[in-house]
Amino acid sequence: MLNSSIHSTPNRGPWGKSSWRGNCSGYIIKDLIEHFKPSKFVEVFGGSGTGYDVAQSLNLNNSVHLDLNPSFGQSFSHESELVCGKYGGHNLLIHNIPGADFIFSHPPYHNIIKYSGEQWGEKGKGHPDDLSRCESYEDFIKKLNFINGKIFSSLNNGGRHATLLGDVRSNGKYYSIIKDMAYFGELESHIIKVQHNLYKTENKEYSSKLIRIHHEHLLIFKKNQIWQIPITAVKKVFKDLRASKIPTWRDLVQSAVEDLGGIATLNQLYSVLENSEKAKNNPNWQAKIRQTLQIHREFRSIQRGVWGLNLSYTAA
Repeated sequence: MLNSSIHSTPNRGPWGKSSWRGNCSGYIIKDLIEHFKPSKFVEVFGGSGTGYDVAQSLNLNNSVHLDLNPSFGQSFSHESELVCGKYGGHNLLIHNIPGADFIFSHPPYHNIIKYSGEQWGEKGKGHPDDLSRCESYEDFIKKLNFINGKIFSSLNNGGRHATLLGDVRSNGKYYSIIKDMAYFGELESHIIKVQHNLYKTENKEYSSKLIRIHHEHLLIFKKNQIWQIPITAVKKVFKDLRASKIPTWRDLVQSAVEDLGGIATLNQLYSVLENSEKAKNNPNWQAKIRQTLQIHREFRSIQRGVWGLNLSYTAA
């Protein structure tokens, strides 16, 4: 039952193949169908057939389930044949998506689990349009955005797209797919799904202070207009801290000392900060640097004109 923004079901239910890696709980699909009561339900990234089994158990016969895996379901020669049931060999980057008032998607979380060539198909031979086989995270986001745009376009007016996505960590770097992807339509709900029975990570020892990921995101977008497409896109920009008006003098001086290896002369600090936004707007900027070093306990005097970071200092 969808009665809060937290969804937690330790048991995934009898639907689909429990051995299929990355398979989501059938309860979340069941709860979505029972809550929104769609007249036509479409599932993409059908995986092990969980969504199909759920639809059948609810006697929802007007449903279409699609996956790139050719053995997922029956084959088709034209998109007009995608009426009811399971269809394999459906390429979301190429083929059309049937119109519906509710579409559920559960794409791969980049390359954390590889599907073609591992879960299905010839061993070691990946499909070029499998999102789990993208060459880079940026390529994955680009293709995911294209697919989500197609999903939104295929919805009936007033229809919804529910997509289940996870955050991933690769080589120590944290990637938030929902932060980096584009949003198509109006975000109606954001539900946190608690992850249970994590594969190989529950007892994994981390050498650093990394925090385990035990959640996923269920985003529900609604199509409220026929012709207008509300698109929210993220753009990442990099700006030099010295060119910003936000940091304090303490922030700038600390960064400069860190940049200089933890110990710096006054002349070195002057050189690093002379073109900063704060220095440009303060005729006494060199005196301000000296004052900052003297009044903040984060810094320690090593000798005349030489300063370092006070690593043992902790704010009270």
